[in-house]
Amino acid sequence: MKFLDLLRMSSGNLWKRKVRTVLTVLGVVIGVASIVVMVSLGLGLSRSLMAQYESSGSLTQIQVQAPWDSGSDSDSEVKRLDDNLIRELESMEHVESVYPVLEVSALAKYGSYEGYLQIRGMPKEAFADMNIDVGEGRLPGEDNELTFFYGCEVLQNFYNSKGSGGSYWETGILPDIDLMRDPVFIIFDTSAYYASQGTSEDGQTVKPPKKYLVPACGVELSPEEGWSQYGWYTYCDLEQLMPQLKKIFKNGVIPGQPSTKTGKPYKEIYYSELEVNIDNMDNVMEVQNYLKDLGYNAYSNAEWIESDQKTMGYIQAVLGGIGAVSLLVAAIGITNTMMMSIYERTKEIGVMKVLGCDLRNIRSLFLLEAGFIGFIGGVIGLILSFTLSAVINHVAASANEYMTGISYIPFWLVLLSLVFAVLVGMTAGFFPARRAMRLSPLAAIRNE
Repeated sequence: MKFLDLLRMSSGNLWKRKVRTVLTVLGVVIGVASIVVMVSLGLGLSRSLMAQYESSGSLTQIQVQAPWDSGSDSDSEVKRLDDNLIRELESMEHVESVYPVLEVSALAKYGSYEGYLQIRGMPKEAFADMNIDVGEGRLPGEDNELTFFYGCEVLQNFYNSKGSGGSYWETGILPDIDLMRDPVFIIFDTSAYYASQGTSEDGQTVKPPKKYLVPACGVELSPEEGWSQYGWYTYCDLEQLMPQLKKIFKNGVIPGQPSTKTGKPYKEIYYSELEVNIDNMDNVMEVQNYLKDLGYNAYSNAEWIESDQKTMGYIQAVLGGIGAVSLLVAAIGITNTMMMSIYERTKEIGVMKVLGCDLRNIRSLFLLEAGFIGFIGGVIGLILSFTLSAVINHVAASANEYMTGISYIPFWLVLLSLVFAVLVGMTAGFFPARRAMRLSPLAAIRNE
């Protein structure tokens, strides 16, 4: 018997008993929809978690800092972040680039407003890799003088020093300052500034430090969700910041820099942080552990992702198991339907055997019927799954604008669930098909 004939006969036999077939298919629909929606929730949560990590920093980047006691001299080797370490890291396997970061704090003044700035000096090549959305102006590194690029949330740190109006955190209103055009003065030596506001213990006044008018080269575009990982920082070109700091503090110690036992500064300016970019996320922990073994403090999102992925894996397994219970019930329903079909068609099976029908064709006939039930139920179940997934995402987004895409159905899940539904159907029909194949022809013909 040809395969097409078997397909035609098996599909025709199913619809001779429409109610029973529809109810059996309905069980498969519920089972497939349950398992797909459950797995999609686990995948969506995992995907959302990865997106949060990406928004808070690169997944292939390691932040390296000097040990906490590296600022004090001792007999042991002092670990510091310098150009020698950068060259050593750049020669390592899996390391694509290393960007030094020099971080200093300063006070910004405009009229009666004051604001704290967290300045991060970086190589201009680093800004191209950071993918900062520029709202106005340009990124640092294109000017011949020191310029500042302000994050979108820097203005929130400004307050009225005269005591009127309050800060942004009290009023919710940003100060009327245009960072791109208004003359904002920068005070780098904040210790001297606050000392000059009063008198010393011996009654002497302290000369206020010099104010510097640093032009702005750009301002970050404020994101729609209202938060940016770059928003609180003020960025500038590292090559322009370092000579400026040496000029400002002359023979003094730059705040945040180590000093000798006699309190004098080192000739070299040491970096506050190194950003090490790795070629693949799978290699991040290897390089990070190596840096820790060298004695440095190393951090990355990969260590948190590894832990969270295990947790999400357990959640997906539990959710998938819950859905699998429904599919198991559907498999039992298919088995029951096929057994009833065999009892009702015993004489038909006997006639087929007497006429010389191959036993394998009889088995294939019932297996195809069971497979048809699984296929039809799988297709309808997938349609229902996409509908439920869309409803879940809509309701979640309505409740919280950040909860988008918590149900995610990839193509591989669609294909896998459809194949799985067919296999479940054929597996459930295997034993009934074997029973049909083993029926005695004479006994089957005599059956009423």
